[in-house]
Amino acid sequence: MTTHHYTACSQSAPTAVSPQPWGSPCALRRETVQRILVIKLRHFGDVLVYNGTEAMLAGNRDVYLAYTVDRNLKHQRLKAQYRGERALWNSLSTGHYDLVINLSDQWRAALYCRFLKPAFSLGFRYPKRNNRLWRTCHSFLVDVADASQHTVLNNLSILAPLALPTIITTVTQAWRQRDVDEVDRLSRRHHLAEFVLIQPTARWAFKTWTVEGFSAVINHLTAQGRTVVLTGGRSSDEAAMISAIMAGCLSPQRVVNLAGRLDLPELAVLIDRARLFIGVDSVPMHMAAALNTPSVVLFGPSNRAQWAPWQAPHTLLWAGDYCSLPPPDTVDTDTPERYLAVIPVSDVIRAVSQQLTGSVSSTVKSAHHQRHHGNLPCSVTPQ
Repeated sequence: MTTHHYTACSQSAPTAVSPQPWGSPCALRRETVQRILVIKLRHFGDVLVYNGTEAMLAGNRDVYLAYTVDRNLKHQRLKAQYRGERALWNSLSTGHYDLVINLSDQWRAALYCRFLKPAFSLGFRYPKRNNRLWRTCHSFLVDVADASQHTVLNNLSILAPLALPTIITTVTQAWRQRDVDEVDRLSRRHHLAEFVLIQPTARWAFKTWTVEGFSAVINHLTAQGRTVVLTGGRSSDEAAMISAIMAGCLSPQRVVNLAGRLDLPELAVLIDRARLFIGVDSVPMHMAAALNTPSVVLFGPSNRAQWAPWQAPHTLLWAGDYCSLPPPDTVDTDTPERYLAVIPVSDVIRAVSQQLTGSVSSTVKSAHHQRHHGNLPCSVTPQ
């Protein structure tokens, strides 16, 4: 087993990429750029995102407007699709953007770059989009960064043609005053002072650990007299997992179950106040990193180089240290396999204890404790 301890550290700016031969981005005078549209069509200036993820931007003072794309439109009739697309287009076309930054690989985003007619637009040169139409839709294209580089730096690399004098690599998480007020109300109701926050669920079940494992960690914490806050999403699958975890808790009176009751900005406030965050590769994990909350994170067949907590103190337990994992790009997101089940409870408890006692050295980048059990194939399915 390899336990990875990380502390915040500075990173160098992305390497500049040569612009396209048909122009120079230097013609875009930075002082004249007043309106910027950023397109990031992912499950999480103005920003165009998928419907349901805009809450992540609530309270962010750098974002004036957040436009959303309703993914359910593609399942409706053509007339409804047309009305939805027309409404979004009408909203975007009033922006008169000086710069459009397209971080997505969808054709929809490329066409916005083309027909909104900004002064300049930037996109990535995706191998699957190596054609004339994709190039025509953007003023400049930037090579897709190495998969061994963190996704924060990958996204920032799109700015290379602008030759910015400074690249800021820190990330932030914002919220509104009403989110603080709601968390204050919940804290008074549940007498929350110092607590450990555990988010055991994820959008895809293959990224989760075992119910028994999380119950055991909670029992370890409550036996020490600690309060545990349990959070999760509103889906039926997540609710079922939370209920099963609670059923295994020996001191449920010390566990505050807020699963399904929090909006994302409220969850951010709570994570910010937590003594420790424990979770898996999920949105809340990245929120904890942005808030610099110490974390214990369990990883399976995700690209750790790209998706590990960014510039924040954490201990990462990787299932690949206990068995062979499939390459991240080959994983079926609907697979019944639970790759993280091979991570022992004892190792998680040890990592949690080290974080809580402060025994993880702040100067250590990584520590390796290799378990000599061989490199076994990983194939774990629910019982």
